[in-house]
Amino acid sequence: MGSNREIPLRELNQQTSRVMARVEAGETVTITKDGVPIGDIVPHGARDRIRAGRPVYAFRTDEMGLLDLPDLGGPALGDDEIDATLRGMGATDG
Repeated sequence: MGSNREIPLRELNQQTSRVMARVEAGETVTITKDGVPIGDIVPHGARDRIRAGRPVYAFRTDEMGLLDLPDLGGPALGDDEIDATLRGMGATDG
């Protein structure tokens, strides 16, 4: 995903659905004619991200924003307490 592959124009003509499925999955495809690149097919919106100087990913990377967490009535924990609790998770004895 997110890679670039060259495909001959003949292959695009014969396997358009397969090529477009790869683009839909996030791949950029360069179309060639007689071995010379003649154009690119890119995932929708990729050109805008490239122009903006941002890398193109095949998955969302934008910030989700602030989380609205419900108050469950538990004790208020500081960052150090939360960190200590998380570090202990998944630990095994032995």
